Amino acid sequence: MNTVFFTKKKVALFLIIIALQSCVSTKYKIINKAISSSLNAEVFDDSFTGFLLFNPKTGDTIYSHNANKYFTPASNTKIFTLYTSLKLLPDSIPTLKYIVINDTLYAEGTGDPSLLHPYYKDSSSIQFLKLHKNIAFHFNNYKDNKYGPGWAWEDYDWYFSPERSGLPIYGNVTTIFKTDSLTVIPQYFKNKVVEITAAKNRASTTNDFFFEPTREDTLEIPFIVHPLLTKELLEKAIQTKIAIVKEMPKGEKKIVYSIPSDSLYKRMMHQSDNFIAEQLLVLGAATLSDTLTSSIARDYILQHNLSSLKQQPRWVDGSGLSRYNLFSPEAIVDVLNRLYKDVPKDRLFHLFPAAGVNGTLKEHYKGDNIPYIYAKSGSLGNNYCLSGYLITTSGEILIFSFMNNHYRKSTSDVKKQMQGIFEHIRDSY
Repeated sequence: MNTVFFTKKKVALFLIIIALQSCVSTKYKIINKAISSSLNAEVFDDSFTGFLLFNPKTGDTIYSHNANKYFTPASNTKIFTLYTSLKLLPDSIPTLKYIVINDTLYAEGTGDPSLLHPYYKDSSSIQFLKLHKNIAFHFNNYKDNKYGPGWAWEDYDWYFSPERSGLPIYGNVTTIFKTDSLTVIPQYFKNKVVEITAAKNRASTTNDFFFEPTREDTLEIPFIVHPLLTKELLEKAIQTKIAIVKEMPKGEKKIVYSIPSDSLYKRMMHQSDNFIAEQLLVLGAATLSDTLTSSIARDYILQHNLSSLKQQPRWVDGSGLSRYNLFSPEAIVDVLNRLYKDVPKDRLFHLFPAAGVNGTLKEHYKGDNIPYIYAKSGSLGNNYCLSGYLITTSGEILIFSFMNNHYRKSTSDVKKQMQGIFEHIRDSY
């Protein structure tokens, strides 16, 4: 009697499992059909599109289209930079390495972008240096090019393309605005600004800047970085002369720290700040080596943390400015899943822009009352990608990567079609 009852119980449980699997399968089929239909819309006719939707709780791939193909990611590259930074950097940013010998402080940069940055205005290094009378700086630890591979040469005067360096100062940009009179930060360049209307904001080979007389907004123009210039800007900031040395003395280096690391990560992700993204990889290299090149950080992460990626990316910069970068939706979802497992949800979602609320997604993919997408967008001419996390009305958190390359239609039309897909997933899953 008990044996019969137990057998009936097992059969009933089996039937329930089959029924639940059938419901899940039916739900997947409905979602798959809707997404496939949307991806066949005219707006995607002339583009190369990839989409992967993944449930991190169950490990199920809900939908996949060209997910193993390579795409130009644009600023979706910053997702990999974020992952690298979280793996390599401490909670506060290391801003200087130094050794004190006799009465002289020997110091070198780590790539920290926050020093007197227009947004952060951090002066941790300045306050530390002011404690010392004899200071010698080593500038030769930075071995990278000033621009990333494949960056557009004509962008040299645009705010989003400052030069990379080992000891950035003022964000490596000249900030100019006009109220009653012209204000130039740093004032070092005050006499280098000419109020005229010009085709470019700066001369191509010199730090001579042009500001339209009727301009009402603030202008940030990258300046040409040189060790002697950095030395002079530091000297003015600390009011002390600085010597330059060819190499650091032998010995164990100590570290000065500046701002909380999350403050850099958030601005990189929310404002899609290219300069911070690039310098974060330089900072990552500084934790691994005395030589500052972003490839050290990239290579280390790919070899030690991301060696299992099915499609190894071609990853050439931290920001995604280069069209040489190649990533697959599957690789991006893999890294997003690792972040989801490693980082507390509240912190993780704080670092990503909330759709309809803040950052680069403030005007896009708005929810009814609360945001349902936390993601990083990426835009280059004829390319738009969005990858991140989607919260369904049932409370499920899904991970996605939606990559669109080489379209000739308007980006607003592409976004509108994507929004329809996201809303269907939100309401149906």
